[in-house]
Amino acid sequence: MSELLLGISLGFAAGISPGPLSALVVTTALQRGVAAGVRVAIAPLLTDLPVVALSVLAVGAFPDQVLPYLATAGGLFVIFLGVDTYRKSHRATFGQPGSDPRDLRRGFITNILSPHPWLFWLGVGGPLLVSAWDRGAVPAAAFLVGFYGLLVGSKVFLAWGVAYGRGILSLSWYRRVLAASGGLLVVLGVVLIWQAISGRFG
Repeated sequence: MSELLLGISLGFAAGISPGPLSALVVTTALQRGVAAGVRVAIAPLLTDLPVVALSVLAVGAFPDQVLPYLATAGGLFVIFLGVDTYRKSHRATFGQPGSDPRDLRRGFITNILSPHPWLFWLGVGGPLLVSAWDRGAVPAAAFLVGFYGLLVGSKVFLAWGVAYGRGILSLSWYRRVLAASGGLLVVLGVVLIWQAISGRFG
């Protein structure tokens, strides 16, 4: 089915693209293992419903009014996460896997405030979903299943790979990689704010 293949292709591309959520998946998996990284990776399943609904209903004026504020708020939050990660990296130890509601909450906030899902659903996903829905509920569902299956699946795989890799790191290298992950989050946050100020979201 063409809608399923299209969803798979777009979901895979979005899932492997660098961005605030991917950086947070890496940082969390490094800190506390694969399960914690997975909890961050599944955030789009919880946050994207209002994004999809609003994007399908929105007209052209909506992105210009809302997106700069989302990007600025998202950038500030991602910078906060990066600074916090870098500050703690110098005394970090290998964390033990475990359940922590903050993992999912951080993923939720990072994803909902990032302009990337809004951009995708306003400019690409929304029109494709409406077009698929015009052909029936099954094509629309196939598009969504393909997209989110690969979007979340690729980030889950990323969390697994990073968590596995940390097992072969020495503590000193673990701290260096964790500090670098924190720095990457700061850079991504600054980029989001710069995009908001300059009006460049592409």
